[in-house]
Amino acid sequence: MSVTRTLTRRGPAAALALVTAAVLGAGAAGSSSAAPAAAPRTRQIASSVLGGDYKFTLTAVRSADDRYAASVRLQVYMRTDGGAWKESARATVGAVDGWFWYPLTGKGAVCRFSTSAAEPAPVDVSLLVTPSIGCSQPQHFMVEQGRIHAG
Repeated sequence: MSVTRTLTRRGPAAALALVTAAVLGAGAAGSSSAAPAAAPRTRQIASSVLGGDYKFTLTAVRSADDRYAASVRLQVYMRTDGGAWKESARATVGAVDGWFWYPLTGKGAVCRFSTSAAEPAPVDVSLLVTPSIGCSQPQHFMVEQGRIHAG
């Protein structure tokens, strides 16, 4: 009879401890997912400087919604009178979140990044979709007086 009373008394205490642990565990899990320890949100994957007047960069931008997806940003910089680079334009290469983060930030990610000092300056970009698919079709842009136009 004493064994039954001991189990009966421990049952509610054990259940309460289990519920408390589950609630605390859920709270800890919620707080840890609020600050993900993911890879960097952006990574420059290519850069080109032409004659000291223009600088072009390609930057991978990791998606906020899908850890495997990314966008690619083409940025144009012009040199100021003080000698610093100042961004003059930016454009998205392909679709927003239309690339895969890991191939884009790995070896061989940039298949083609062609720039020119001509005015208007043609810029061609081809990026690795995946190792098994290969490179994307080149995307063409024109840069005129520091502004990007789809080519």
